[in-house]
Amino acid sequence: MKPKIQSAPTIIYPESDGKPMAETDKHRDLMVDCIQTLQHHFRDDPVYVSGNLLMYYEQGNPKKSVAPDVFVVFDVSKKPRRTYLTWEEGNTPDFVLELASPSTFREDMRRKKDLYASVLAVKEYYIYDPYGEINPNFIGFRLTDGTYQEIDFVDERLRSDVLNLELGEHSGVLRLYNPLTEKWLQPPTERVEYAEERARQESVARQNVEAELAKALLEIEQLRAKSNTV
Repeated sequence: MKPKIQSAPTIIYPESDGKPMAETDKHRDLMVDCIQTLQHHFRDDPVYVSGNLLMYYEQGNPKKSVAPDVFVVFDVSKKPRRTYLTWEEGNTPDFVLELASPSTFREDMRRKKDLYASVLAVKEYYIYDPYGEINPNFIGFRLTDGTYQEIDFVDERLRSDVLNLELGEHSGVLRLYNPLTEKWLQPPTERVEYAEERARQESVARQNVEAELAKALLEIEQLRAKSNTV
């Protein structure tokens, strides 16, 4: 009897870990704003920006995963992904931001920090608490010789060499600052509001020009009519 050839079992890498997207509305909104702001900033570059996406880092072991709140990977496709498999992508994140709370800070500072440094070799790692319940509520690390060194604040901001941007609080909210333009990057909601306000102002200006033109034409007609009666 010929031996049966058995196929290797298919390994499934789940797309969800069953955990909520974010602890609070503030955490969720900030995470979405940061992701979309960075996506817009790097829209013309080979940079993948995502967050709250399961990242698997050991082939064949679906238990080895992490889901950074915000992460950036250079030199990979922008294609949409259901999960991020590091051995298929060939690159691990260059930048990670975790939005912390008192219940997650210990894990962010210990397990995740060690994982990002020793396994994933994330070049820069930032932790931010939007409610300010943790001390410090904002801290950043840069990978140097395999270990994380704390980044110093300059002008109340942390410099990201990876992004060529700076991270800091603007009007009490974590934002990204471009030192080249000396301007804060606008999240999508602000860009829409700015575009709408600019369109409104342009519409008002156009209406004023049209009104002035109509007034001038009326005055010309009145002068012509007056001259014809003389």
